Amino acid sequence: MNLVNVLLWVPLAVGAAALAWPRDAVRWLSLAGTIATLGLAIALIADFQTGVAGPQHVVDESWIPDLGVRYQLAVDGISLFLILLTAIGWTAATAFSAFRPVDRPRTYYFLLGLAETATLGAFMAQDLLLFVLFFDLMLVPFFFLIGSFGTGDRVSATLKMIVYTLAGSLLMLVGAIATAILASEEIGHLTFSMAELRTHVLSEGSQDWIFFFFAAAFLVKMPAVPIHGWMPDAYRAAPLPVLALLSGVLAKVGAYGFLRVVLPTFPDATVQFQELILVIALAGILYGSAMAFTQTNVRLIAGYSSIAQLGFITAGIFALRPDGGDGSVLQMVNHGLVVVPIFLIIALLAERTGTEDLREMGGQAMRAPVLAAMFLIITLALLAMPGSANFIGEFYILNGLFQAKVAYAFVAIIGVALAAFYAIRLFQQTMHNRLAREGTSREISLRDGFVLAPLVATIVAVALYPGFILERGEASVESVTAAVQGEGEVVAARDVP
Repeated sequence: MNLVNVLLWVPLAVGAAALAWPRDAVRWLSLAGTIATLGLAIALIADFQTGVAGPQHVVDESWIPDLGVRYQLAVDGISLFLILLTAIGWTAATAFSAFRPVDRPRTYYFLLGLAETATLGAFMAQDLLLFVLFFDLMLVPFFFLIGSFGTGDRVSATLKMIVYTLAGSLLMLVGAIATAILASEEIGHLTFSMAELRTHVLSEGSQDWIFFFFAAAFLVKMPAVPIHGWMPDAYRAAPLPVLALLSGVLAKVGAYGFLRVVLPTFPDATVQFQELILVIALAGILYGSAMAFTQTNVRLIAGYSSIAQLGFITAGIFALRPDGGDGSVLQMVNHGLVVVPIFLIIALLAERTGTEDLREMGGQAMRAPVLAAMFLIITLALLAMPGSANFIGEFYILNGLFQAKVAYAFVAIIGVALAAFYAIRLFQQTMHNRLAREGTSREISLRDGFVLAPLVATIVAVALYPGFILERGEASVESVTAAVQGEGEVVAARDVP
């Protein structure tokens, strides 16, 4: 059986088994399943051929022949490390949850397994309708994970999240169907195969409105300014291990969708609306950075910082240059590796202080030097300290922006400076200053160290050798941006009097 097929369905199979597993042992079954998935993801990378732009480990079977829908899965240099990020994030979140009591564990771990399969499917799908189905399926388990296992006003938060994301998903579904139907006039038959749709580009007028349908879905998922209204309530209500996945992994599916679907399928519209998306990206960088610096809820500090980082990623993609795209792929992985442990550390700090208010979390490094050292490494990566992989990712993105749109690059640089303010503020006020009156400082336990230490080690490893990701993604990114660059030259020639 194809490795990609096994990797995709193992999490769901383990989650289904969890429904019938003994209550006291279900967490260990789920953890074993995520570790197995991680092992398969590593094996996928080991078997990946560097320098190949096209898909590898292809699965292509007829699924709904009357509608032209195929069960097409594959990986390439763009999705390869996002699949690994998914496996790493789910292993960490599941392990963190396994070391703590969880209400209704069978349901909880089943939903986690379903969510991992849906996320992996979105990164692997090569059929447009299959991609839309996995994209929408991700929403279901997270709706119940937040609504049933969250805190505070979780019902209102999940309703707001479902309204925003479902609206975007429905627009994308309409766009996908319209793309296939319009392309069938030239192809001669109905198909949702992304490879075929790229070779039969729609007319400019059709591309324009379909572009906005897909862009709306992806920007809501990220989330991006100004359609991020669901984010604050959902972030306050979500269980912290679930929130680590929501921010660290799921948000990347939106950015990935731009690279996988929008740029190669709608190149004319991408060039036409490049500056509009860049404005949205820069608004996210500035707004997210400013909000992260002013918030006192540690969840929202990390949440708004994610909006800023995703703004950088979007800007790199819409520089429409290979170096910007390379930086965005690297930065998607970097940000996920950083934000997952940040939310887990926030959970540890909340356990020690009984609060998530930054002003009442001081002095945690007093008797916890190992925890403080881990948090410091993560903080330095978040603020893109030179020497970190995040610095390399931002350098690539800014280099692409400078070559494409100089003015936008100068605005984006402001976000680099602002990141240092909110990242250092978060570390300083939690680890140092005076110990909170109601708080206790204690070292990280072995079980939690088992979760966080591999994440920190991975951050350091990627910082030492970011080329491991860049080399494998370069060919795929160049193939995606090549068609858009060609359209850009046509538009430029058309505008010359």
